[in-house]
Amino acid sequence: MHAYRLALGLAALLCLPATALAQRVVEGDLQQQMSQEEFKAAGLDKLSGAELASLNRWLQGKVEQATAQAVETAREEGRQEVIVKNRGFFDFGSKEAIESTLEGEFRGFAKGRLYTLANGQQWEQSDDSVLSGVRRQAPKVTITPGLVGVWYLKVEGSNTQAKVRRVK
Repeated sequence: MHAYRLALGLAALLCLPATALAQRVVEGDLQQQMSQEEFKAAGLDKLSGAELASLNRWLQGKVEQATAQAVETAREEGRQEVIVKNRGFFDFGSKEAIESTLEGEFRGFAKGRLYTLANGQQWEQSDDSVLSGVRRQAPKVTITPGLVGVWYLKVEGSNTQAKVRRVK
């Protein structure tokens, strides 16, 4: 949980420069942001001072709204990235099964054996389940969460499953 909060905090800090940049881009009024030619071509020179001030306030509000939405989107994307990267550690992330393939050859179950998935995750068998005499190249696997942070690895084509814990 601590890693999750830390990652969310970092994601929020990364969003701050974008917010400051967006607000700096429209700092001041339209007359300061545009060249005289652009200002005149847009017909803004025909507005009264009050009309121009109203337009500037409206534009600033739109920029602030778009900035806030961009920051919230970036925050949520960062949160989702943290959840995906940390699935399998403790009771972190969703309760959905992880489906992947094993890298290399599967030679059965044995306590302490490491299983590396194509997605880069690495799991270690923590129980005494045995499946011997099996050799499969890069088989499909499903890792299903159980109760209290326990996960089970099942290899396609086999009825045996092993208790595993994520190590990487």
